[in-house]
Amino acid sequence: MYAERASRLSGAVVWTNTPSGPGPGRVLPDGCMDLLWYDGRLLVAGPDTRAHVTEGGAGAWAGVRFCPGTAPALLGVPADALRDRRVELTDLWPTARARRLAARVNAAADPATGLDEAALARAAEAGPPDPLLARVVAALDAGRPVAATADALGIGARRLHRRSLAAFGYGPKTLARVLRLQRALALARNGTPLAEMAARTGYADQAHLTREVRELAGAAPGELLSGG
Repeated sequence: MYAERASRLSGAVVWTNTPSGPGPGRVLPDGCMDLLWYDGRLLVAGPDTRAHVTEGGAGAWAGVRFCPGTAPALLGVPADALRDRRVELTDLWPTARARRLAARVNAAADPATGLDEAALARAAEAGPPDPLLARVVAALDAGRPVAATADALGIGARRLHRRSLAAFGYGPKTLARVLRLQRALALARNGTPLAEMAARTGYADQAHLTREVRELAGAAPGELLSGG
């Protein structure tokens, strides 16, 4: 069973998941990175460009999901180095440092609480996030074209692309596609018909929506909404 709540760190989400069966699961691209806990170990989930299919093994998971663009400064690694990857924290940090953090999380009342506390501590050490990144996300999530976003921010398309790779793990065009996918699925979960959903989220038509969802999520919209 999956459950989530707002983190004490602004914009982040703390979640827990205990698979209900042995079958694989599906994690959809959302522009975020996660710090994960499983069986006493800490891992990092990088930004996805396509659905990540989990192995479906037994055991509880916990995680803190950072809002797009914020995790690299907290974890000390550029997002594009972790694109479509899940890696042990010990592969990214000195072993002793990673083990100290794991011990702190394991000593908490529960792993989710420990991860939340760890995220707050890292944020205090790293300082406030770059406000430009939040503006990039807001503009693209509102459907603004990439070129118009770069012009509005006054940084130029090439610089926007470089900043996006390091912060989000991919260029702004891919980030825009991922954010649009999430907007569309949110409408669908509220019962919006597919044709209306396509029009409201900027797809050319329902067929375009279906192709994009298949490419990014690995399944048709109906399959995702039915849990298939």
